[in-house]
Amino acid sequence: MLNKRLAVALTVSGLLAGVTACGAPAQTAPASATPSASATTASATTAAADWGLDPAAGAQRIKSAGLDILTAEGTAEHYHAHLDVLVDGKAVTVPAEIGFSFGADGQPNGISALHTHDTTGVIHIEAPTAGLKYTLGQVLSEWGVLDGKDATGAPHGGTGGWTVYLNGVKQSAPVSDVVLKAHDEVVLSFGSAPSPVPSSYNFPAGL
Repeated sequence: MLNKRLAVALTVSGLLAGVTACGAPAQTAPASATPSASATTASATTAAADWGLDPAAGAQRIKSAGLDILTAEGTAEHYHAHLDVLVDGKAVTVPAEIGFSFGADGQPNGISALHTHDTTGVIHIEAPTAGLKYTLGQVLSEWGVLDGKDATGAPHGGTGGWTVYLNGVKQSAPVSDVVLKAHDEVVLSFGSAPSPVPSSYNFPAGL
């Protein structure tokens, strides 16, 4: 169904109400577009915006990740990983629509092989070419965070101070180099380490 939606003029309502080709849950709006009721203070709102997704720059970020903008999800490679992002043990929402491009009208007009459909943290790898590797760094590039462009020293600005755990095991490789594999549980942690470190994720049926 996503293939059909991307092949014709899309509507936001249709995209949000639909079900993806891989059977993922219905898509929800990005966290930046619908701040939670608890984000009532200026600092909380600012923090949410820091981690939000800018749809207007979606195509540019896909290209910066070294990925192509496709008109439909690929079928040669199809698997999923899960990402938890924690700052001092508190969860950061992984936005919906990472890896999507949007037209001037705000409608989605493309998708990369590496993307999210909702805010569960499930990363979809649906590629037209089999055998390629996809990394955490590419996800972060498409998201537009931890890119080193923020000189304030804020956690979302660069990879300094961040630790990656893969299926519960601390990784020595740079954050950006962690390769995503089927049903991996990836924990990206800043500050106080989570206890216990999540080592698995209960993927929905069909994923």
